[in-house]
Amino acid sequence: MKSKVILFVVLLILAGQALANGKMEKYAIGFYNLENLFDTIHDEGKMDSAFLPKGSYKWDTERYQLKLHNLAKVLGQLGTDSIADGCAVIGVAEVENSRVLDDLCAQPPLKKKNMRYEHIEGPDVRGIDCALLYDPSVFNVRDTKLVPYVQVLEKDSNYFTRGFFIVSGTLAGEHLTVVVNHLPSRYSEEFYRKLGAKQLRVVVDSLLKDDPKLKLIVMGDMNDDPMDESMAIDLGAKRYPWEVKNREDLYNPFWNTLVEGHGTLEYMGRWNLFDQIILSKSIVDNSKRPKYKSLTLYGHNVFCRDYMLEPDGPFKGTPLRTIIGSKWLKGYSDHLPTVVYLMKNEE
Repeated sequence: MKSKVILFVVLLILAGQALANGKMEKYAIGFYNLENLFDTIHDEGKMDSAFLPKGSYKWDTERYQLKLHNLAKVLGQLGTDSIADGCAVIGVAEVENSRVLDDLCAQPPLKKKNMRYEHIEGPDVRGIDCALLYDPSVFNVRDTKLVPYVQVLEKDSNYFTRGFFIVSGTLAGEHLTVVVNHLPSRYSEEFYRKLGAKQLRVVVDSLLKDDPKLKLIVMGDMNDDPMDESMAIDLGAKRYPWEVKNREDLYNPFWNTLVEGHGTLEYMGRWNLFDQIILSKSIVDNSKRPKYKSLTLYGHNVFCRDYMLEPDGPFKGTPLRTIIGSKWLKGYSDHLPTVVYLMKNEE
């Protein structure tokens, strides 16, 4: 992937016309897989031995602090391609516990924005959870809950993985709910990601039934691409905005982003886009001249900077990881983050 930022703006010209007709407020909402944000302390019952000072990754204070510094740098800049203040809300995956979130939010780029977080300790055997970072001056949290991923095969009854992390709140005076996910990895069979997507669909339907006007955002590391069955069929996220016709329909703006050759992680020379942000119909306006009377999508992008990529060698141009094997690369994550941009006429 080239080092320049890949920015796909939906209805940008029309948005500019709308700006001339009223006071428009813009909001960025992002997602970032932080790739194993572990502290240096053992959590009882969790498989975190590799991320200890005497573990295989030699995960000491120096490495942990550099990881925090690097991630905070990215998170602080996320969304600034379109909005100077960056993201109001950021979903994250692969955080070990609340301690690492405390330490992350204490980093200067996030501390100066007074970023807070919501987190519920989950049952994942690796000890990694999802969480939500947010700017409390913009997003007001109402409620937080974790819906478990339910295994259906008897052989998996004792295997626990990440659930569906739901944060409900108010943004721009509207009810906005974010569901942060990290579906089973590709080390497992497709069955488990499809099962997760079906359960996620149930969560979505329940939320929309409770509040038909809800602004709903589903985000996460889906471990599948937008056109894979789990996303396109089981969850039912559609490729084009004009396909979103019914209240329960979902739009995945990152489908065409991948088709155009842009992804968030690379494997065996091929880009994937597992890190998706999916929107309810209530956030999508298909009219020729959107008026942005409520929070409405106007753009999205995969966020990338040169420093986030391998500078040379066989993996040049791919995400610069923290560790590969036993080699400490002093990097960021094996994923690139994604952002959507919403606009509302506040007049």
